[in-house]
Amino acid sequence: MSERSIGVGPHPHPWPDDERFDPGLLEQGDTRNVVDKYRYWTREAIVADLDTTRFPFHVAIENWEHDFNIGTVVRNANAFHASAVHIVGRRRWNRRGAMVTDRYHHVHHHPEVEGFVEWAASESLDVIGIDNLPGSRPIEHAVLPERCVLVFGQEGPGLSYTIRDAVAQVLSISQFGSTRSINAGVASGIAMHSWVRQHRISAIEDQPST
Repeated sequence: MSERSIGVGPHPHPWPDDERFDPGLLEQGDTRNVVDKYRYWTREAIVADLDTTRFPFHVAIENWEHDFNIGTVVRNANAFHASAVHIVGRRRWNRRGAMVTDRYHHVHHHPEVEGFVEWAASESLDVIGIDNLPGSRPIEHAVLPERCVLVFGQEGPGLSYTIRDAVAQVLSISQFGSTRSINAGVASGIAMHSWVRQHRISAIEDQPST
């Protein structure tokens, strides 16, 4: 069985007369993992276009012990069109799991929880913790603020005590098997999709048909 081709080959002439297109990609082909709309576009043009429609929620993850889930969180944030990803704690993180989606996203660093919380307040964003802590509310029954930042702890310890004291509320993801928790990469995808279902998919479904 031959390998499945990825992307598109060289663009036929005449080439598009548009500064968003990359001459190198037009000539050599575009094998990047991007949607068809962005084929042959420069990275800068893709980011600029995404910036015009990003959703008004943010995502944050604590990184005190080099959490390997951060790459997956970034990739999910790209898929669900979050405004930005915020890494609280250590700056360095393993980018392999992001599958280069960090090139098209805004990733910010906050060395301490206090600075992150101050930033969220300055942007009028509710800080929502996602963890299965005692007293947490199921995310399936919660109404997520449209402007918010969803915060995830790292594998094992979960949300730090410092961030727990700063969040407006803690929401959990219902589980039914034997494991005590799911990792932050999986949890972030579920939580972000919950926001999208409430604030984007439901809004589309509620629009009158023409």
